[in-house]
Amino acid sequence: MNQSGNQCSRQGDKQTQWIREVHKETVCLGFKVEKLLFSGQSPFQKIEIIKTAGHGKMLLNDGIVMLSEKDEFIYHEMIAHVPLFVHPAPRRVLIIGGGDGGTAREVLKHETVERVVMVEIDQMVVDACREHIPSVSGALEDPRLELVFGDGVEYVKNSDETFDVALIDSTDPIGPATPLFDSVFYKNTADRLAEDGIMITQSESPFYDTEIQLSMFKNQRPHFKKLHIYLFSTLTYPGGLWSFGFASKKQCPARDLDEKRVHASRIKTRYYNAQIHRAAFALPEFTRENLAGIVDPVPAG
Repeated sequence: MNQSGNQCSRQGDKQTQWIREVHKETVCLGFKVEKLLFSGQSPFQKIEIIKTAGHGKMLLNDGIVMLSEKDEFIYHEMIAHVPLFVHPAPRRVLIIGGGDGGTAREVLKHETVERVVMVEIDQMVVDACREHIPSVSGALEDPRLELVFGDGVEYVKNSDETFDVALIDSTDPIGPATPLFDSVFYKNTADRLAEDGIMITQSESPFYDTEIQLSMFKNQRPHFKKLHIYLFSTLTYPGGLWSFGFASKKQCPARDLDEKRVHASRIKTRYYNAQIHRAAFALPEFTRENLAGIVDPVPAG
């Protein structure tokens, strides 16, 4: 989810371990480690789960923080509830990635959802999170979910199933996630969506990753009528501000939000609500300028 490296350091006379992420050699985030809970090398990456002093348990892939218990609900609520409350009747949902289970947890809170297919390339991520972070991964046992261990790029290329919503819960466009940002993948994903389908993509930092955002949205534009970006807060990613891309064949994320439906659902959230939903699409001027002509403006109301 962010392009970083990490290192452990000692502070003072005490042997205090810290995980430090250096993002593009410009900014460093540090987290105090209390205990290593899991470490393993899969065919794709090194996976670690640590207990931190201030952020609870934390998942790292190749030394990059994927989530912390302290704030994971923000990311997972915003990737799931924004499209599911815009789509008029979301019944079939595709998740690419999301091996920790947090996105599936939020999707499965919706009573209209009948089927979720989650395609995760790395089984070790799922197994480690099931054992060590059950608060995030618990919904993976839901009978409405089909868990497929495989390549999401190949899945959308070869599947003939139709979905209402596709959630691309990917890491950065490096390593095995690189094809998840190219035009062919977006075309194949669009082909898997119904005529009113919505695709959400993890779209990096508005401060540090403008080039990635520009490339990503340009690759999506030929395949979707509407393109938007929305923002949310984070404690564990560089800059404290992150983004998702909203690509739709038909729906507007503001005009087609039914606030009464949000309230009537009685879905328990800790970050998302109808007001947050609308506010997330109100972009700061620097983001509007950076993406001018690439993403669509969101009408008020």
